[in-house]
Amino acid sequence: MISNEKKATFKKRLTNRKKQLEETIGRNDHFDLENAHANETVGELSNYDNHPGDLGTELYEREKDIALNEHSEKELEEINHALAKMEQGTYGICEVCGSEINAERLEVLPTATVCIDHSKNKIVHHERPAEEDVLGTPFKSFVNDDRDATFYDAEDTFQAVASYGTSDTPSDFGEQNKDDYNEMIAEGEELEGFVEDLETFIGNDIDGKNTQIYPNRKHEQYEAEYDATHMNSSAVDASDIDFFGGE
Repeated sequence: MISNEKKATFKKRLTNRKKQLEETIGRNDHFDLENAHANETVGELSNYDNHPGDLGTELYEREKDIALNEHSEKELEEINHALAKMEQGTYGICEVCGSEINAERLEVLPTATVCIDHSKNKIVHHERPAEEDVLGTPFKSFVNDDRDATFYDAEDTFQAVASYGTSDTPSDFGEQNKDDYNEMIAEGEELEGFVEDLETFIGNDIDGKNTQIYPNRKHEQYEAEYDATHMNSSAVDASDIDFFGGE
């Protein structure tokens, strides 16, 4: 059992804290929440000539006052409940299981009404809001990588602009096999407007005839991989080829 001396100490602490909260709440009139309109809280006659940024700051301060007021009133309610339990002679007894609350717990939290085993704050919850599963950054909402899409999107827009130069250097990439600064664009080798790899250098006319090969860098890489994989070419090291899934 908690000694009478300990109870007197806890009661003094609770009483002093109660006095502080009542003075704070009374002095600022519940954080001036009676003046509900924004104009009344800042002394402005109108909001028309105020910058939206200023109004945003005032709104934040208002939200903070509401939160502080709720915390103060909740703490005051817990203190009154603890003092009432002292008058009833049940202070220091868990309201759930009826066991004695450790004195060490009451030293830290004099308003405790349950033991550590039944504390709501004992379990740390790591759940995130459900809306975070579907929400993303503004840029991410215009990227369609998860849909396996090949049409022009926000990522392609960035790559087109980045082709004129960025501040990235080879040290900014985990993959260090960058031959020149033209390869500093993230995922710059992805296919844009093509479904199959071969479509990047094979084409035909509008009637689907006259199939031709259009020599380009990707065509050269494809030929090098083919030679290294199927013809055991000694001129190409297959381990250096990472295009089209070559190994």
